[in-house]
Amino acid sequence: MPWDNNTGGGGRNSNSGGPWGQAPQGGGGSGGNRRGGGTPNLEDLLSRGRDRFQGGIPGGRWTLIGVALALLVFWGTNSVYTIDPQEVGVETTFGKPSDQLSTPGLHFLLWPIQSVERVTVTENKTEIGTSTGRTGRADDGVMLTADQNIVSVKFAVLWTVRDPKAYLFTVKNPDDMVRAVGESAMREVVGRSPAQEIFRSDRAGIQTEVRQIIQTILDTYQVGVNVDQVTIENVAPPAEVADAFAEVQRAQQDQQKYQEDARNYANTKLGSANGEAAAIREDAAAYKNRVVQEAEGEAARFISVYEQYAKAPEVTRKRLYLETMETVIGNSSKVIIDPSASGTSGVLPYLPLPALQSAAPAATSTATPAGGN
Repeated sequence: MPWDNNTGGGGRNSNSGGPWGQAPQGGGGSGGNRRGGGTPNLEDLLSRGRDRFQGGIPGGRWTLIGVALALLVFWGTNSVYTIDPQEVGVETTFGKPSDQLSTPGLHFLLWPIQSVERVTVTENKTEIGTSTGRTGRADDGVMLTADQNIVSVKFAVLWTVRDPKAYLFTVKNPDDMVRAVGESAMREVVGRSPAQEIFRSDRAGIQTEVRQIIQTILDTYQVGVNVDQVTIENVAPPAEVADAFAEVQRAQQDQQKYQEDARNYANTKLGSANGEAAAIREDAAAYKNRVVQEAEGEAARFISVYEQYAKAPEVTRKRLYLETMETVIGNSSKVIIDPSASGTSGVLPYLPLPALQSAAPAATSTATPAGGN
C-alpha cells in the first residue's frame, strides 16, 4: 500500500497531514519554521533548547544547591553500610578484595569505586538426600554399598566460614561446592562399607571418615570452609526393595536370637560341669588330706613304738606279740586241747568254748523272767 494512501485527508499532493492525518494547527510560527505548516523539525527543537539554556536555569543557584545535596545524600547512603553481628564484610576496591575484614557495626567506603561483600559466619547446614535439600532430587542419597546393596542415606554437613576472603573469591559457588564434595565423600565411604555397618554398627566411624574427606578436599580447593560435623540422619532401603530388606532384617534377628539361646544353653551346661568338677576336686582334696593325715598318724605311732622298742627290745617284742595274737585270735572260734590227756585215754578232750559262749546268753535270757517273778 503506498504511503500517501494512509493520510488522514487530501489528495496525493497534500503533505500537510502526515501518515496519521491532519497535523495540529496554530502556534509555533509559520513559513520557514515548519515544513508546509506541519510538525516542527529537529533544528527548531534544538534552537528552542539553546535559547532557553542561554536564558538561565529556573530557580537559580538554589536549584543547583538542591541537586548537589540530593547527590550528596545519595552518595552517602551508598557509602555507609552496616554489618550484622552474625556477619563479616570484605571490602573491594575496583573488584580487588581487601585483607582487612569489616567487623559488626557501622562502616564507610568510597562508593562507587568501593563495595562490600557480606559473609555469614554462623554455622551453616547443608542437607543431602532429603526433599528439603537445595537440589530436590529424589536420588540424591541413593548409594551402592560394598556388598552390592542399595541404600538411601540422608545426612547433613555442618560447616562454618573460616576465611571469608577465600570463601567469596576462590570458588564461584562455595555452597554448591560443599554439597557436591559432601555427596561425593559419602558415596566413597558407603561404597567401601557393607550395609550392616551403615545401618547400625559403624555409623559414628562413617561420619568421622566422611568429615575428614570433605575437609581435605575443601582445603585442597582453598574454599575457606571448616567442616564441623557430619550427621547421618536416616539410612533406609529404597521403597522398591524395602520388603526384601525387612525380610533380611527379620532373618538376622532370628539368627541372633538362636545364637543367644545357644550361648545361654552352653553357659548353663558349662556352669553345671564346672560345679561338678569343683565338687569332685573338693572331694579329692578332702580324701587326700584324710589319707595323708592317717598315714602321718600311723607313721608317728610307729615311730613312738620304735622308740619304746629301742629302749626295751625284749619287752616290747613280747608285748607286740601278745597284742597281735589278741587281735588275730580274739574274733575266731577256738578249741583248746590238753596234750597231757591225749596219751592216757586215747580220747581227745577239748573245751567247746563257742558252744559255751552261745549257750551262756540263752541261759541268761531264760533265767531273767524267773527272777522277775
